[in-house]
Amino acid sequence: MFIKQTISIAVASAVLLLSGCATVGTDFKAPQNVADASFRHAVGTSDSAHLPQQWWSVFGDDTLNGLEQQALRDSPTVKAAAQRLLQAEAQLGVVRASDRPQLNVSTGISNSRTSANTSQGIALGRRAIDGNNYSLGTSFSYELDLLGRVKRSIEAADAQALAAQADRDGVMLVLTSQVATTYWQLRGLDTEIAILRGALASRRESEELVNARFDAGLTNELDTARARIERANAEADLEEVQRQRNGLEHGLAVLLGASPSTTVLQAVPGATLPQPPAIPVGLPASLLGQRPDLAASVATLKAANANIGVAEGAFYPSVSLTGNFGFASESLSEIAKGGSRTFSAGPLALSLPVFDGGRNKANLKLAQSRYDEAIANHQGKLLTALREVEDALSDVQQRQQQGKVQAVSREAAARAYLVASARYERGLSTYLDVTDAQRSSLTADRAAAQIDTQRLLAAVAVARALGAGWQPQGGLAQLAPAPASAAN
Repeated sequence: MFIKQTISIAVASAVLLLSGCATVGTDFKAPQNVADASFRHAVGTSDSAHLPQQWWSVFGDDTLNGLEQQALRDSPTVKAAAQRLLQAEAQLGVVRASDRPQLNVSTGISNSRTSANTSQGIALGRRAIDGNNYSLGTSFSYELDLLGRVKRSIEAADAQALAAQADRDGVMLVLTSQVATTYWQLRGLDTEIAILRGALASRRESEELVNARFDAGLTNELDTARARIERANAEADLEEVQRQRNGLEHGLAVLLGASPSTTVLQAVPGATLPQPPAIPVGLPASLLGQRPDLAASVATLKAANANIGVAEGAFYPSVSLTGNFGFASESLSEIAKGGSRTFSAGPLALSLPVFDGGRNKANLKLAQSRYDEAIANHQGKLLTALREVEDALSDVQQRQQQGKVQAVSREAAARAYLVASARYERGLSTYLDVTDAQRSSLTADRAAAQIDTQRLLAAVAVARALGAGWQPQGGLAQLAPAPASAAN
């Protein structure tokens, strides 16, 4: 049975060589692209829409620009990702060496003595042979990759290096989006702090007014207590927002690769939040070429496909050629003479697996299963990416509508506070109406600031979901499949 199996493998190898199909496995084909015409919540999509590579510049904020550059330069996570890429490239170099001839140089010196009582010594008249031996030579070896097993190994290592490159770019994308998110959260809290400080100043004025009216016998102690409560609540809210800001600033420092003990972003008194920029949205079919995590997933697929070819190559013969050339002499002074030359060519060795206990078959099954797993994982990542874009675009729309409604609420609350204050000063209403109007106005102001912050964060989320200006380079640019319409 073993002989029949060996013969069948040898015949199959010969057929492959004679037919010109001298590569095991199948060439990689990128998975089918997304067929969706557009994103559900997008307005005005274009296939050519793309963010600049420094995507954060669309916000037009110089401080944010400086923070992003610092993060990319000093962040430990980016440095670690860069080292992983160097490791993958080094591993690729190791694998590529298998497809090149190996040449070694060796030299040696030895002293030996043969026995006079062996058959060789007896033939020489019971003489022992002793002396020094000097040698200098080179050895050569090369595996003839007739069926492309080594080629597939190199293809797998190259794809893994591309995946590491995309992973590094993905780390940079996540980092820059985290910096932008934290920055706008801090600026949003600065706006809230300014609102709370204005409210606190107003509460103190109101408390002084109520105390003066109480001293004049125009109001009661209950109103003074209410004024004191409102002033204390405003102070407590201010301390809480400052606490949140401190935590965010510490997190930003870590993202920048700096110590949390340092101040990385000074508060801007009276700062107002800008309007969020319009993020250009492309088509779903272009998403694979805009997100590094999806590019890494396709590269992983390519590596898994090549590993199937490597596993198939183990079933076929491997052919290697060896040889050596050098000099050997008993005397060091004669080692370079023509009579000291040694030379051998070959053997041209062929190694054919006959019985391996099912190891090769199990390895092939393992490689195929890993490829199928990579296909499923890629599909899941693609669906997740599409959901992230839809969620972010929906968030932009809903936050914009929410901001319009909140503006009406804010204006009405401010008007109600003015009316309640005027009525109280004229003695037409109690101070309870003033405190209720104060709370409503402050709540509306803070809600407006929070919605403006969320609109900026939604713009960051859209940019991140769309790949944040990532542009594939080198082999990564060739991994993205053509749009489904073009493929069909």
